[in-house]
This record gives sequence, structure tokens and C-alpha cells, in this order.
Amino acid sequence: SNSNPETARPAGASPDQKTPAAVTRAHNNTYVIGDDDILEINVWKEPDLSKTIPVRSDGKISLPLVGEVQAAGRTPVQLEDDIRSRLLNFITEPAVTVMVQKINSLKFNVMGEVIKPGSFALTTNMTVVDAIATAGGFKDFAKKKSIYVLHANADGSESRMVFNYSQFVKGKNPKANVKLQPGDTVVVP
Repeated sequence: SNSNPETARPAGASPDQKTPAAVTRAHNNTYVIGDDDILEINVWKEPDLSKTIPVRSDGKISLPLVGEVQAAGRTPVQLEDDIRSRLLNFITEPAVTVMVQKINSLKFNVMGEVIKPGSFALTTNMTVVDAIATAGGFKDFAKKKSIYVLHANADGSESRMVFNYSQFVKGKNPKANVKLQPGDTVVVP
């Protein structure tokens, strides 16, 4: 039953645990967990400790025996290691798997003269135009030439990129329709 490398778990997960491809992809070293993400914590042969829980707004999760654990800002694998080391006091060789069930932390905002301003889930490859469409399109008096995107940089500063929708729809400057990053805010004045 361990012929499929996707489902092979070194820590002795039982072969009857089904691992759908979508869940397997979320279990990796690159995705960084964020607030509001839904995590599936699985401790092998310990049903009382296996839970599906949301990451709280303070970035933490709470588990039986383990207590409060920082989840946001870490990868599923880092979180597994932390939970495993905390369980060593109670269980011999705990086998812990952390899967990201649902990604809710990747969001973008649209503010201003759009039909439905607000915060929306960011899917891959969303652009400024996609964001405006997601927010229901423009209100009557939206200044389509003066739209801008606010982006928080890693160093804490904020960059502002102007997007002239009127020019874009005429086929000018297609590069201005940039991909959105998590946390970006599209402002339609």
C-alpha cells in the first residue's frame, strides 16, 4: 500500500488514511500558515488529539495536552515538529501530520467606488482587474484613471502603484494589470 510516494508517511501513518491530492499539496515546506486558515492536525492512533481547527487571529492554535502553539508564520512541517516535541512528554514517538484544509489567510481588499467593497480571498494569479470584478465592478462616479494598489513591503514600508483602467481597456500598458499579493489593497477613488 505504500507504493504511492504521495501517501507514504515516514512516521508510520496507517495505510487506510486517505490522502487526497489537494490535501497533500497543502502539506509542504513552502506554504506559510496564516490567521483564519483551517488546519487538520492528525496524531496517529490518538483520536482525542486529532482535530480540525482554525488558526485564531493571534496566530495561535490550542490543542489538548499541547496547549497554545504559534501556527501563523510557520510551515505545516515546522508546526508538526513543534507539536511532536511537545507531545513527547505524554506519548512515545508521536506521529503528527499537519494539513492545511482551507486557506483563508490570503486576502486582498478593494476599497472606494466599487459595488461591493471589502476583503476577499486571494486565488492564484489574480490581477487588479480581477479584484475590481470580484468587488462587483465600478460605481457610477469611480475615477477609473486614478486607481491605485497599496502594497506592504517586507521592510514595513508601503508602496503605491497607480493603475489607469481607462488606458488599460484601450489596450495601452497591459503590464499595469499586475498580479496581487496577499494583503494588497486596491483603491478605486
